[in-house]
Amino acid sequence: MTEYVIIGDGISGSSAAETLREEDPESTITVITDEGEPLYNRILIKEHAKGKLPEAPISIHDEEWYEERDIDLSLNTHVSSIDADEKVVHTHEGEDITYDKLLVATGGTPTQLPVDHSDADGIHHFWTFQDARNIRESAEAAENGVIVGAGLLGIDFAAVCGSQGVDGKYLMRGDRWWRYALSEDGAEIMHEGMREKGVEPVFDSGVDHFETDDDGTVTAAVDPNGERFECDFAGVAIGLTFNTEFLRGVDLEMDNGIVVDEYMQTSVDDIYAAGDITRFYDVLLGDRAQNGSWGSAKEQGRVAAINMAADDEDEVFEWVSSYSITHFDFPFLSFGHPTIGDEHAERRYSDTEWRRIAFKDGKIVGGVLIGDLSPQSTLKQLMREQREVADQAEVLLEQSVDADKLAPTQEQ
Repeated sequence: MTEYVIIGDGISGSSAAETLREEDPESTITVITDEGEPLYNRILIKEHAKGKLPEAPISIHDEEWYEERDIDLSLNTHVSSIDADEKVVHTHEGEDITYDKLLVATGGTPTQLPVDHSDADGIHHFWTFQDARNIRESAEAAENGVIVGAGLLGIDFAAVCGSQGVDGKYLMRGDRWWRYALSEDGAEIMHEGMREKGVEPVFDSGVDHFETDDDGTVTAAVDPNGERFECDFAGVAIGLTFNTEFLRGVDLEMDNGIVVDEYMQTSVDDIYAAGDITRFYDVLLGDRAQNGSWGSAKEQGRVAAINMAADDEDEVFEWVSSYSITHFDFPFLSFGHPTIGDEHAERRYSDTEWRRIAFKDGKIVGGVLIGDLSPQSTLKQLMREQREVADQAEVLLEQSVDADKLAPTQEQ
């Protein structure tokens, strides 16, 4: 009987557990998580923080779900170390759990700003369901807010401020939001969306330090230019610090995350990894990549489980990820790896409609769609097919993309 241990009960770990039970009905499966509740929808917790959703629709699995599948779920359990030679997981309570195959799906912890008073009351990070509960409570009582982190996670704080009536200032280090993926034209649409929600972008800014009152509650953020922004609520989203402390002593290859191949295997026999924490080999890019989307994490967990159960390189992870934002009157979607590329093609169609496609070696590697998301299926399919289409960008930028207008590549 094979013993599987999964560390992490996010969507990748839960997906792996479900797949393992289907693939290996006689096995033992143990899922360990340091959170106090089973899997919930990490996409929907932002709607709870905005005051738009109650808790009920956000939970995905209850403890009975695991019991019905004969999966041993250990909540509030911290892994202290792993002995890869003896194949034993050690927990903080002194429990030893043996495994034949191990999956690491621990994700990360939001990175704290390295400035004074960044841990003050009223300063929040956004990752867990409990974070969302705390943010909602704090935002409901706040008048002025500050947001730090000009990326996909930071904009959720802007939406919270808008929904909760908080007068927000969005402090960005550069000249636009998500400057690695958007040009000025695309970013300005997002900036206007923020302003309509009552959140003002402040460019070439950031936080030098926070000020607090005598009770240790945040009262202001001061940027590197010396400008002071009063706030009783602050949201910080500057990235993740991966949860790998317990892996010290395990000879895993690391590169800003755990390096895995296209089968989700690490450099150590019988240890796999999935989700945000992985630096995986992307077969579409032909290079290592990272991706934090829900769909990608779920698929990585499934693929890891298939290969764990097969005890072989049975299925390759091949995925075009998507990340959508629904906070504004217009939709937003990024796909693939829009910050990677040696060429770009873009067009603005209206005040709320813009498209940008990233190419590498002539092939689509990602893109961003604002306003009109209808081209996404065609663009994703071209990315999967790895067709060289950069020289036909005009066809891809037409209002309605018709792949039949593309000339066949030499390989076809």
